[in-house]
Amino acid sequence: MIFLILSVLFSTGLFVIFKYFGIYKIDVLKAIVVNYIVAFSMGFLLADRKIPISEIYLEPWFPGSLVLGALFIAIFFVMAMTAQKNGVSVTSIAGKMSVVIPVFFGIILYNESVTFLKITGIIIALIAVYLSSVKAEKSNKNGTLLFPILLFLGSGAIDTILKYIQVTHVAEQDISIFSGSLFGIAAIFGIVILVFKTLKKRTSFDVKNIIAGIVLGVPNYFSIIFLIKALQNNRFESSTLFTINNVAIVIVSTLVGLLLFKEKFSIKNKIGVVLAILGIILVTIA
Repeated sequence: MIFLILSVLFSTGLFVIFKYFGIYKIDVLKAIVVNYIVAFSMGFLLADRKIPISEIYLEPWFPGSLVLGALFIAIFFVMAMTAQKNGVSVTSIAGKMSVVIPVFFGIILYNESVTFLKITGIIIALIAVYLSSVKAEKSNKNGTLLFPILLFLGSGAIDTILKYIQVTHVAEQDISIFSGSLFGIAAIFGIVILVFKTLKKRTSFDVKNIIAGIVLGVPNYFSIIFLIKALQNNRFESSTLFTINNVAIVIVSTLVGLLLFKEKFSIKNKIGVVLAILGIILVTIA
């Protein structure tokens, strides 16, 4: 349970940091690349089993890490854009409603239990995610719906693939180096994109972008580490764990948005928080 709680806290921190990126005019792509270099370094430095970087491609989880690495850089960028254009709350809705994707595949692929209480709890949790995060005001910006949709699909795909690779290929002592490899691959993709952008339009790599990337990299690394460790706990099925994890992140993110960024907290939001707690209880006891 402690790993699940830590995953929630570090994941919420990512939303908050992205919000500050918009406030301080941080170059998102540059900060994300630095973030992945930091997380990659932490993964290899803190790994229980040392593997030469030149031999990483021999690991059974390497092909999956290529897919996840590409998704990481793409969805992290989408997450940042959603937080800046739509707010912390909407980012939570788009990212965490995607729990339906890994829950569905968890039931199909791993024959996880389907009970009346669990289904009821998941439905209540999804309603709670929407109610606790939805904003009363309408956005006047055009095209911003694209980012939440991409975040929904991408986040669901990441959780589903991550669970599959964790179950089939990743040993407990390889969690750190596997995570570090994901971040390293994401960094490579990010550097390639950054080089092409720089060739088209030369821009300086400001110190503030480097600092922002370092600040982002540490919680990003630990959010993945603790999520994988939580997934390895046989006490919870993945469908249960993903539901609890995602809904809890929404609750905490909504409260942070209220306290730090003075986002409005309507009656719907309050009902949503209450329903979220009820949903978590039902899914946990199912």
